Amino acid sequence: MIAKSLGVAFVTGASQGIGKAIAMRLASDGFKVALNDIPSKKDNLEAVARDIDSKHNHGSYVVPGDVSQEAEVEAMVKKASKALGGLDVMVANAGIIGPIQPLVSISGDEWDNLFRVNVLGAFLCYKYGARELIAGGRGGRIIGACSYAGKQGASFISAYAASKFAVRGLTQSAALELGEHGITVNAYAPGMISTQMVASLVGPNDERNYTKILPPYAKPGQPADVASIVSYLASKESHYITGQTISVNAGMYFD
Repeated sequence: MIAKSLGVAFVTGASQGIGKAIAMRLASDGFKVALNDIPSKKDNLEAVARDIDSKHNHGSYVVPGDVSQEAEVEAMVKKASKALGGLDVMVANAGIIGPIQPLVSISGDEWDNLFRVNVLGAFLCYKYGARELIAGGRGGRIIGACSYAGKQGASFISAYAASKFAVRGLTQSAALELGEHGITVNAYAPGMISTQMVASLVGPNDERNYTKILPPYAKPGQPADVASIVSYLASKESHYITGQTISVNAGMYFD
């Protein structure tokens, strides 16, 4: 049994899908949870916070902000840490899929916008999460969002795949730098998880749209399947795992 991992977790992209599932799971594990997403999703964040607070009594905190803006990331991490009493886990979950089209049709602006969210956003969360963890002096966990497309490229999502390969490299480098502070850095790589983002790629959340991609025995995964891996990576028991990007994909891709 995984021991209760009491502490403070910060989850970006927490208003829906995998981010929401991660926030709910970490709250269930015993964490106080800071919930982040872009300001336009503040109402959704507050609904997640109410859900957490109705089930658990250790607290949540809503901190809207854009992960691609350095000043906002620095401010929201400091604000959440002050409100909740420090930081133990940073989950850099926020991301977008970007243009779904041939490589030759993607504009430079589309490429830059996707990289600002998926790569710069992850870097800024790692950077300011690490600063807060180092200042706290109690070690901690940094966990990023990769994808099966960050391990094997795929047609028509070249920008997205490239951004997720970048997250893997960032995760490995950060793990080497931050280990001396008792901080592990890992990432999760979901496959076909039933979310709005995946639906935009394969069509409506109908199992028939997934069977062309998944192994014959597999069904679409659920956000909770990813949240369970994050729960372990956030725990004390995961101390001997760092620099890894862990696949959650029902066997659609093998490392």
